[in-house]
Amino acid sequence: MRLRMDKATHSNQEVKKHVRLQDRRGSNVSLVLDMSSLSNIEPIVQISTPRDVTVQFLNTASHVLTQKMLQEWSCNLEELQKEFAKIPSNFITPEELNIPGRAAKDRYKSILPNPQSRVCLKRVNSQEEESYINANYIRGYASQKKTYIATQGPMLNTVNDFWTMVWQEETPLIIMLTKLKERKEKCICYWPEREASYGPFRIQVQDIWECDDYTIRSLSLQFKDESRTVKHIVFSSWPDQRTPESAKMLLHLILEVEKILKAAQNKGPIVVHCSAGIGRTGCFIATQIGCQQLKDKGEVDILGIVCQLRIDRGGMIQTSEQYQFVHHILAMYASQLSEFTDN
Repeated sequence: MRLRMDKATHSNQEVKKHVRLQDRRGSNVSLVLDMSSLSNIEPIVQISTPRDVTVQFLNTASHVLTQKMLQEWSCNLEELQKEFAKIPSNFITPEELNIPGRAAKDRYKSILPNPQSRVCLKRVNSQEEESYINANYIRGYASQKKTYIATQGPMLNTVNDFWTMVWQEETPLIIMLTKLKERKEKCICYWPEREASYGPFRIQVQDIWECDDYTIRSLSLQFKDESRTVKHIVFSSWPDQRTPESAKMLLHLILEVEKILKAAQNKGPIVVHCSAGIGRTGCFIATQIGCQQLKDKGEVDILGIVCQLRIDRGGMIQTSEQYQFVHHILAMYASQLSEFTDN
């Protein structure tokens, strides 16, 4: 019996002696990864976010119209409504603009400046909230940077910020497209009747021209020992979220703006505002860019213009009625192009 047990023990020892670690866990071959098999694995597809889809549309959408096509398309109200409805608004949320004290400087809670193009006030040793103003740089014809600044109508606590921006950006012209009140306050009177101080700035009214549809003031803007001339236009015949009664008076305003800019010494962006800084402001800027396209190329891409505006400031041109109006006014401009360019 003892002999048999010894033999069994010896036999087990012999077996254990020949079983190596790699034999128990698998051969060397099984531990090698065949890299050639990875070519058959499908690549990971990145899922687009809603913001990605919005930016893609706004960067690529286009509908170029010849002068003849523009005349026809401007009368097709149903198709214009459909086209407008497809344009993403590109509004941002308060979480995307986390600036302390910002909300007190916004006229409307839901209409905020898009971060990538917002104007920042450059004050010495200022906190972030002191650099904030609800305003965006807007590209112009041929995507020229900082052609315009679109902003909200100044409030009592943002008037000094407004004039700081005008001085900082060397603005030659301010275009106001709202009344001070339309049932409720749309903008405060941020300029003097004759002369007044706003923070560190002294403003004096040098001259006033009363036209049929708008009023032009020549303002002297003084800061320390330096003085600049800024023209100020008030075009108040334009109801909120609607369109002017006459397209021709807006075209006359655009011609007046071109004359002022040619003679201006300051070459900074034009400041354009209504109440929220997106509806009437968007219409004016889109119309002026469209006029330049028609004059230079004989064609216009209104869809592309509006998309570019909404990249720079969300919600530019608020209603389909305003979108139709831009088509209507540019169709009128195209039909009388020689008359307007001669003037």
